[in-house]
Amino acid sequence: MNPSTGIVLKLLSVVVFTVMAALIKLTSDAAPPGEQVFFRSFFAIPVILIWLVWRRELGTGLRTKRPINHFYRGFIGTTAMGLNFAALGLLPFPEVTALGYAAPLLTVIFAAMFLGEDVRAFRLIAVLTGLVGVVIVLLPRFDTTSEGLSTAQTLGAVLALSGAACSALAQIFIRKLVMEERTSVIVFWFSVTSSLLALTTLPFGWTMPQGWTLVLMISTGILGGIGQILLTSSYRFAPASVVAPFEYASVILALGIGYVSFGEHPTVTMLIGSAIVIGAGIAIILRERQLGIERTRQRKAMTPQG
Repeated sequence: MNPSTGIVLKLLSVVVFTVMAALIKLTSDAAPPGEQVFFRSFFAIPVILIWLVWRRELGTGLRTKRPINHFYRGFIGTTAMGLNFAALGLLPFPEVTALGYAAPLLTVIFAAMFLGEDVRAFRLIAVLTGLVGVVIVLLPRFDTTSEGLSTAQTLGAVLALSGAACSALAQIFIRKLVMEERTSVIVFWFSVTSSLLALTTLPFGWTMPQGWTLVLMISTGILGGIGQILLTSSYRFAPASVVAPFEYASVILALGIGYVSFGEHPTVTMLIGSAIVIGAGIAIILRERQLGIERTRQRKAMTPQG
């Protein structure tokens, strides 16, 4: 274990994924979400294969015991990706990033519903507090008295929240898969599945990207593959409870990229709501870390000595 290395890798993955999302937003006028999902997924595959060869895990990294489970996880994950990409074309970059933070909150709820996980009072209060923050971020997009309200923005808010819900469901499938499959297997087959599923959107207006647009769209896949490798590697060096809070650094990057690249100015409402969501998320992570430490102590105490 090397927590410092894990934190650095996690922060690098946050930077890579945030830049990737910015490229998705830049190309949103040139290609529909389904086509963007294809480029993001298909061009990540060579990066993942190179990584597996380098780690000498190519054989084990492609072999799966649960192909149908990978399809279900891929279907939900691809849907989440498509919804988020569509939202990026309709809403300010930082706002979509902030609404994406609803996913880990919803994961707690879905884990209790579908996996039977015990949700204690602290986590429940934190989740409800975080959801209040989500509502605060969303409110301006549903305020019928606002003169600047547009149907596109309202649709974007719905898509972003729906994407967060699908991302949370995808995490439930991943929790089941990791009990039987290697992480490299899950990463590889998700890229394959989402590439194939994205092809089903071909009849809905795909275009042939040209010049820099093509370069940017291919780059989203390469960056997506690199980001996934960095993220996976970060958990090899440090516990999830240590590196997970650094995910929220993406909102700072999103604010900077949104301002510099897209001329977007964050609203006070968005900032307040985001702060509440981030605070709730970090509280849940820290609480889980504390519970993990307590469980470890209990197991050691129950282990016979001598």
